Amino acid sequence: MGFVVPVVFALFAACSNALATVLQRRAALTVPQSSGFRPGLFLDLVRQPVWLFGILAVIAAGAGQAAALATGALALVQPLFVLELPLALLIASLFARRPLPGAQWAAVAGVVGGLGVALAALSPTGNRTDVPLDRWIPTLVAGGGAVLALTAAGLRRPPGRIRAVCLGLATALCYALTAALMKSAVHDFDEGGWEAFLTGWPTYGMVVTGISALLLFGNAMQGGPLVASQPALTLGDACTGLLLGVLLYEEQVRGGWWLVPQLAGVALVAAGVLVLARTDDPV
Repeated sequence: MGFVVPVVFALFAACSNALATVLQRRAALTVPQSSGFRPGLFLDLVRQPVWLFGILAVIAAGAGQAAALATGALALVQPLFVLELPLALLIASLFARRPLPGAQWAAVAGVVGGLGVALAALSPTGNRTDVPLDRWIPTLVAGGGAVLALTAAGLRRPPGRIRAVCLGLATALCYALTAALMKSAVHDFDEGGWEAFLTGWPTYGMVVTGISALLLFGNAMQGGPLVASQPALTLGDACTGLLLGVLLYEEQVRGGWWLVPQLAGVALVAAGVLVLARTDDPV
């Protein structure tokens, strides 16, 4: 039961995020395009009803994610968000009224099956919620530096797949950091209620990384096709979340011979992503 509850909440959050991705992608394509990072893009997007519906989906996903992180390990919850990729493509194909061909269905099956194998082999355990500040500081410095480097690298490239991948990875890092901070903020709420939540620094760190992710996401959606930015975003979020769970929250994963099915699962996911990344954007 302890394993099922966070998984259910995480799957709900992944579905909501996939819907938000497609809605925000469609909105991003209706506003003036830019070859550089444009903060004014946010003002253009808020005037789009489709984008606002996407924000509602993001809020629902955030609630589901908070519930999942409150009841389960970060190393379990965040990898499940890799399902945003096949879900987003399926939802996008419904919007475009273009059914996915057989090769894409096989790739979707590879991503879903590979994730299941990898997580079953990893079997993440532990639910530590209190992390000392001296462990947070190097994590946030390293994460923030990586976000800045990826953003700069992406903006130096013209619109296309490479730019979308760089900005998608930068967004993924912000999402993973937001999840890690959210786990600590939820712990503060559980321990001291709203007062502890509103006075704790993780809450405001979560706001900063969340807003950064939102701004980067809009530019990533304009930076190139969905099948370039979405794999980078979802896989980057999953891998970084797993890493933060193990290194920051000291969660445990299986080692030894379990590495064999873990690598097999990752290979299935990677193969599925490569196939999906070569397909046309359904949005």
